[in-house]
Amino acid sequence: MSDVPTSTQSPQRSRANGGGGAAASRLTTPNAADAEVLARAQAGDHHAFAQLYALHKRRIYSLCLRMVGNVAEAEDLTQEAFLQLHRKIATFRGDSAFSTWLHRLAINVVLMQLRKKGLSLISLDEAMEPNPEEGPSRSFGAPDLTLTGTIDRLVLEHAIADLPAGYRLIFILHDVEGFEHNEIASMLECSIGNSKSQLHKARLKLRDALRAQNRQEARP
Repeated sequence: MSDVPTSTQSPQRSRANGGGGAAASRLTTPNAADAEVLARAQAGDHHAFAQLYALHKRRIYSLCLRMVGNVAEAEDLTQEAFLQLHRKIATFRGDSAFSTWLHRLAINVVLMQLRKKGLSLISLDEAMEPNPEEGPSRSFGAPDLTLTGTIDRLVLEHAIADLPAGYRLIFILHDVEGFEHNEIASMLECSIGNSKSQLHKARLKLRDALRAQNRQEARP
């Protein structure tokens, strides 16, 4: 498992840059061949497990890298996620898509690492807490036109990296990796409404960050 990719580019086009979730949804719907590989891996077939690793490693690495912002650390977390998968793959019962279940394992690994580092970032649990004083000004499910226009890629990446961990995770899963809210709710064990709410808050923070950057660049 040493051939973890080092690119920050997700295999899925970011929705923030005009991509869509249809391709990602197809990845979470296994065909008969994929289901056979999974079954063999669950039965202890190491070659089948290597196939699963090759199929999913890039998306898991992309998630880890965007969450921790460090290539070496992301590689370690990716390896740890697949070690967890190796230990727990026999427990997968198909209640959700395998990709969703695997991402849940990876998310747990990443969040554990963030907590170990003691970063002063909002935790996932805090991000999931509803705030009755915050009412949405627009539909949670609608695309954010501010984030789908022509945006400097590097500026956007920095803005995403500066999001608190909980918000960043929701944004990455939905707008970058292309998961739907029902899939995210399954991964994070929260309601679909909470997933939509946190995505809305993440987008608001991103818009504020991008506007601040634009104002700074416009100064003489």
